[in-house]
Amino acid sequence: MKVTLMGTGAADGWPNAFCHCVSCDDARRLRDFRAQTAALVDDVLMLDFGPDAPGAAVRHGCSLAGVRHVLVTHAHADHLAPQSLLFRSWVERSGDLEVIGPADALDSCRAWVGPGDPVRFTPVVAGDQVRVGEYDVRVLPARHKVFRDGDAVLYDVTGPDGTRLLWASDTGVWPGEWFGAVAGAAFDAVFLEETFGDREDLSDGHLGLTGFATMVEAMRKVGAVVDSTDVVAVHLGHHNPPVGTLRERLRGLGARAGRDGEVLDMGGPVRRRVFVTGGARSGKSRYAEGLLAGVDDVVYVAAGGPRTGDPEWERRVESHRRRRPASWTTVEDTDVAGVLRSAAQPVLVDCLGTWLTARIDHHNAWEKGDLDTMRADVDHLLDAWRTCAVPVVAVSNEVGSGVVPATASGRLFRDELGRLNAGIADLADEVVLMVAGQPVTIR
Repeated sequence: MKVTLMGTGAADGWPNAFCHCVSCDDARRLRDFRAQTAALVDDVLMLDFGPDAPGAAVRHGCSLAGVRHVLVTHAHADHLAPQSLLFRSWVERSGDLEVIGPADALDSCRAWVGPGDPVRFTPVVAGDQVRVGEYDVRVLPARHKVFRDGDAVLYDVTGPDGTRLLWASDTGVWPGEWFGAVAGAAFDAVFLEETFGDREDLSDGHLGLTGFATMVEAMRKVGAVVDSTDVVAVHLGHHNPPVGTLRERLRGLGARAGRDGEVLDMGGPVRRRVFVTGGARSGKSRYAEGLLAGVDDVVYVAAGGPRTGDPEWERRVESHRRRRPASWTTVEDTDVAGVLRSAAQPVLVDCLGTWLTARIDHHNAWEKGDLDTMRADVDHLLDAWRTCAVPVVAVSNEVGSGVVPATASGRLFRDELGRLNAGIADLADEVVLMVAGQPVTIR
């Protein structure tokens, strides 16, 4: 199954538009915006469908035209926007649609469906097992309600390829006897709400960090969560600590924070490429490291290769090493294409400017002006970047915004790095420009 996270935020998103708390201001500074939680599976199945979902699909380059099934957990407004059924009906030949969920949630949709619309409703309760297109779905209880017990549910979904996920938003901590329903499930991914951080006093129908930890540990004990399970926190709200701190705390629980627009391909290679560029000392490396802060097994590629006899450079390298988690593996290698092609775990490449310098040196292209062999290396790198089967973040420099360099070698480097950056950006899923320590999302 391929899962695209349309949103990972709580009902009010994160940051809350009306709030200036530390967490909201930090999210604005990082431009780390989270819409209401929803997901798209294989472009045909929606998990929840709140008012943010259609706009999120557009922002993330997804189409909802192929959606044929919607699993609704409950009728709260951030999980179900029945007016979207009307907007869908304005498209000719939009096709059949099945909406599945608690009866009360479905009742709120009926008035938005025209008499000729090919929309059907399938009410479910906890304990049901239903066939949804090519998916097997088990309906699980939620410790959450709109008006009455049982009017909110969770979903255990098995795809046609045999991969299995748990969609667990919204719920408080389950009573012990409920965990038998997922015993031995060994989910490939668990999407579990974590709304309130350290403010669990606000509601027993949602999880904070303590309740989240309790749920994950209980699922581990019954074999629902195993070592290979990707435990993803969703429905994140501003009562949580700033996202950098949150990532570290979730990491200690064997989990991570989901990101809006993130794509998980549980049945095949994950291909998610993020390109971070900017000027000198703009915060590129720190931001790129933060994107993978919750991941233990990252390969950090020092793309310029080893460099000796330069104390200032060695101090810079040591400063970067101290920032990175001890569990990361550092590789000093200019064969970045080879690393990307063989990678079995996430990769961070820092940086393409030093890599290009090393390749020009290697081919002695500064003086000769024969760039064909160096450009062949660039083509190999671009191909490896395009086909890399694991998440990869690449850092580069923007050097073309100032005055024209006074030397031929300076002009050569500026032009060739500009070409390389354009090629990497064109093949990236996300492009971020760092300006004075602030990330600006280009795409």
